[in-house]
Amino acid sequence: MFAFFERLIDPFRSHPVVQPPSDLRAFYWHHVRQMWPVLVALLVVGFFVALIEVQLFRYISELVDLLASTTPERVFADHGWTFVFMALVVGVGRPLATFLHDLLVHQAIAPGFTNLIRWQNHRHVLRQSISFFNNDFAGRVATKVVQTGPSLRESIVTVADALWFVSLYVVSALVLFFQADWRLAAPIVIWIGIYLVILRSFIPRLAKAAEVMSEARSTLTGRIVDSYTNMQTVKLFAHAEREDDYARDALTDHTKKFQHQQRLITSMTTSISVTNSMLLLIIGSLAVYLWSLGAISVGAIALVGGLAIRIVNMSGWIMWEVTGIFENIGTVQDGITTIAQPHTVLDRPAAPALAVTGGEVRFDDVHFHYGKRKGVLDGVSLTIRPGEKIGLVGPSGAGKSTLVNVFLRLYDLEGGRILIDGQNIADVRQDSLRAAIGMVTQDTSLLHRSIRDNIKYGRPDASDEDMIAAAKAAHAHDFIPDLSDNHGRRGYEAHVGERGVKLSGGQRQRIAIARVLLKNAPILVLDEATSALDSDVEAAIQDSLDTLMEGKTVIAIAHRLSTIARMDRLVVMDRGRIVEMGSHQELVEKGGLYAGLWTRQTGGFLHLDDGAAEREQAAE
Repeated sequence: MFAFFERLIDPFRSHPVVQPPSDLRAFYWHHVRQMWPVLVALLVVGFFVALIEVQLFRYISELVDLLASTTPERVFADHGWTFVFMALVVGVGRPLATFLHDLLVHQAIAPGFTNLIRWQNHRHVLRQSISFFNNDFAGRVATKVVQTGPSLRESIVTVADALWFVSLYVVSALVLFFQADWRLAAPIVIWIGIYLVILRSFIPRLAKAAEVMSEARSTLTGRIVDSYTNMQTVKLFAHAEREDDYARDALTDHTKKFQHQQRLITSMTTSISVTNSMLLLIIGSLAVYLWSLGAISVGAIALVGGLAIRIVNMSGWIMWEVTGIFENIGTVQDGITTIAQPHTVLDRPAAPALAVTGGEVRFDDVHFHYGKRKGVLDGVSLTIRPGEKIGLVGPSGAGKSTLVNVFLRLYDLEGGRILIDGQNIADVRQDSLRAAIGMVTQDTSLLHRSIRDNIKYGRPDASDEDMIAAAKAAHAHDFIPDLSDNHGRRGYEAHVGERGVKLSGGQRQRIAIARVLLKNAPILVLDEATSALDSDVEAAIQDSLDTLMEGKTVIAIAHRLSTIARMDRLVVMDRGRIVEMGSHQELVEKGGLYAGLWTRQTGGFLHLDDGAAEREQAAE
């Protein structure tokens, strides 16, 4: 039975990756419409649960009057079936309705609907551009994706539950009080008016405070996660106290906003409490007065007193529920600002997959300035023949890494085009473009998963034999069997820690090279692929790189002699332009920028002068 209800909402149902609406109501409907049959069922069941709750007070009134008007000897003979019906409603109908309500809420909606929201929003956010993630805390983005689901769910379920309880209790109270004596209904009508005024006064302010609180909480989480993620940097620079201050500022801001929210809540609860006390005092006094006049029965007093106490208690519940609704709405509204942003790097409709036949790459008058007016890439034109291996050389800030970034279409060009075998990369699917390019970066980042998962990330369907062969070719198999983690996993099953922190730089680099070896893409990008390796290991792995590069078009960002010497052609960049091209010997003999960099090298590295650093800052 539990499994049946748990299957009512499939969070992973087939659904296209679309941008969620940025309007609050549309955002709610975008998700709610996917589970509307379950919501309708909840409304129906909730109606009967509320109806039975109200009926209990009517039974109390009837029982009091029956017992007052019937002798003990005749009570069961005259009213036995009435007692049986009441018992069935209370003993069978009430728990059955409540059980069905809880099955819908806790088995169907809570896990299914919550994770449906998270899953669909995560898929949209995951496909955002690099700039989206560069402009925000990863922890803050993750918090908003995770917390939006339960907040949206809670607000919907609370509205569904409160709808019937509020309407049925208010209507029933008015009807039953009118039936007893119309004068008993007057205080309820006045109380309802005052109660609504109080809610109308406080709820909008609480909703705004909740939205502000959600943003402050996300910022606080983001700052703390940022410190934890960069713990090595914190330790190396001995800045624990600076990080304390960084977190304290956010926590102080969070505390002030939380205190403002709590002041509003205290003011609202006090106002409601005073109003409720006056209602009980007036209703009780009026009921006794009317009984003394013979206008109402003792059963009516029991009904009025019990229902009045229930309404007062329920008013507190409604207040907190309504407050919770608007707090959750505020959280959802805050999440929308991050989640519902449009993708900036998009595939064109019905874009085909990239088909690499030879591997020719052509940069045609490429311009890119990160949204600025100038700098970074200014009219770069370059043709790389199929199978040709080129090295990109130049001072930092010359545009080398940016050229690779736009080649991978992590950003869209601001001018010009990039062609692979005659196909504009802007016209093909991004996933097919990146599937055709293998890349080893200088700052290797591994997933916090097993060694096996990290290597097979290059080709998930690869066999274990192929994976181990790639590890051996990258000279990683020698150390992998000795690895272990704090959960007792060893070898290829050992987890590497966040960003691979449990491995040395050289080990991470070799895992990354094994991953690209396994991918075996026709185009290869190397961004200082051996920079983290010592000389002995680099010499051993260079043969593997030669094997990796064989038959491929290669673009290598290179400062190191061992990489430069193996390139067919060197392309020298400065200030976003190509200033020189040729072989190593040709460029040295030319006496230009490359020759100047060459004369300043020591131990195989190219060093920058102060002017180059200034040019880098100006370009970036």
